[in-house]
Amino acid sequence: MTEETLHILVVDDEPDLRELYELTLMRQGYRIHTAGSVAAAREAIAKQVYAAVISDMRLPDGLGLEVLAELQKRGRKERAIVITAYGSAENAVEALKAGAFDYISKPVDLQQLRSVVAQAVAESQAQAVPPMPQTVPEQVSQQVGGTIKKEAAQADSTAQNPKNSIKNTDAAPAPENTSPIPSNPALERIVGNSAPIQTLRSQIAKAARGMAPILIRGESGTGKELAAQAVHACSQRAAGPFVAVNCGAIPESLLEAEFFGARKGSYTGATADREGFFQAAHGGTLFLDEIGDLPLAMQAKLLRVIQERKVRPLGATKEEPVDVRIVSATHHDLAAGVQAKTFRQDLYYRLNVIELILPPLRERRSDIPAIAAVLLAKIARDSGLPERPLSPQAQAALQVLPLEGNVRELENILQRALAMSEGEALEIDAPGFEQAIANTLSNTSKTGAAQAVLTAQMPENRLKNHGELQELPYDLGAYLDAIERDILVRALQECGYNRTATAQRLGITLRQVRYRIQQLGIDCSEGGDE
Repeated sequence: MTEETLHILVVDDEPDLRELYELTLMRQGYRIHTAGSVAAAREAIAKQVYAAVISDMRLPDGLGLEVLAELQKRGRKERAIVITAYGSAENAVEALKAGAFDYISKPVDLQQLRSVVAQAVAESQAQAVPPMPQTVPEQVSQQVGGTIKKEAAQADSTAQNPKNSIKNTDAAPAPENTSPIPSNPALERIVGNSAPIQTLRSQIAKAARGMAPILIRGESGTGKELAAQAVHACSQRAAGPFVAVNCGAIPESLLEAEFFGARKGSYTGATADREGFFQAAHGGTLFLDEIGDLPLAMQAKLLRVIQERKVRPLGATKEEPVDVRIVSATHHDLAAGVQAKTFRQDLYYRLNVIELILPPLRERRSDIPAIAAVLLAKIARDSGLPERPLSPQAQAALQVLPLEGNVRELENILQRALAMSEGEALEIDAPGFEQAIANTLSNTSKTGAAQAVLTAQMPENRLKNHGELQELPYDLGAYLDAIERDILVRALQECGYNRTATAQRLGITLRQVRYRIQQLGIDCSEGGDE
């Protein structure tokens, strides 16, 4: 599709608005097609490939979401822009979750319209949309039309159902028919092969394609900025700047100047004009880390900038347009903050369009060896020390330590081990280490293999002589559960996590396997076939 043949479909039931959008976009060199209803939009989509589709949310015979569903049903790659009522965050979120590239609030800012359309067209052209047939059989068209509302409802239900969000992917494997994750060095920096991490990388690759705001949630030390960098690197804005801001580290009195810039003389010490974070991120991505720490007054100002896509530097009389994609992160529960009146509800809706959940290390312990290897290589390189492996005892310890500080705590432990260990293999000797092991041993959800190694590490449970048995366990139930869990995990791994094959291998029923998996808290997300 060349610039001479760039077609755009505008769907709106108001003739005056259609004409306004048409005149505005024709000046940009586009060829404009119009439709006044969902039915007319379906007919137009069946006959023509477009660089972008612009649709009002409310139409005489349905919703703009049905137009999006039509595009998805046909496997079309056009980027859809939805126009929604001013201040209707719920509608905007609904549209973006249904697959819209971006949304524009009424009353429409024509400059914003041109900017968003240009971005959508650029991305649509990059996808190399294949030509479509000029006509579609009437029977097929009717079949498609009859399923649009059902598809839209299913898409919305999937987006709203917590069971379908990324936070639950540790309990269920990713669908087999998912698209392959595009190769990108930024995605490869998210180390791990567990089901939650594979799903996270897939979600990042998908979310990066549009302009929808992204909220990254996770405990401290889980790598939220790393995920934000991956979103930027996988997006059409990868060539633009990536500006990271720690919202909790800026004094409240300086927030406005830091975010929006300032003019010379606007405050004491302002000896020259300076740009803010928004101006610095123009054409790229602005990462707002720890967004939950922003005071309410600044939240209101941030909301206006996101809505209007304009900033007014401190001391200036005119607003400046900015083109940034917002990616925010927090370790707080913002929904609870909304209920407690510490976080604005309207800002929450604006930021939380696409939610990415970063699992803590304790929920993806299979990734710890790979992460530890990467961290050890980095630490050794930065310190100029020779790289050494972890001892088997240290590896087992990392599998059951709480690691409440996640990757950051793991890195600190490895730094101490590399500095303090004298042998060829690294040993862990952190403050309070044995107590941490003792506390962990009371948790019956750990693997039997790790328990056996760590139990042997404890002074009162070390083997006295070669061939002698360990002392009797203090908790027989937990000890037997650990042994059973270890056997079941090994059998599942041997059978590729096929539960039926596992039951046959162990000589028990499928029902018993399912029950024990549930009771022993075994993660089967890496497999899943019955």
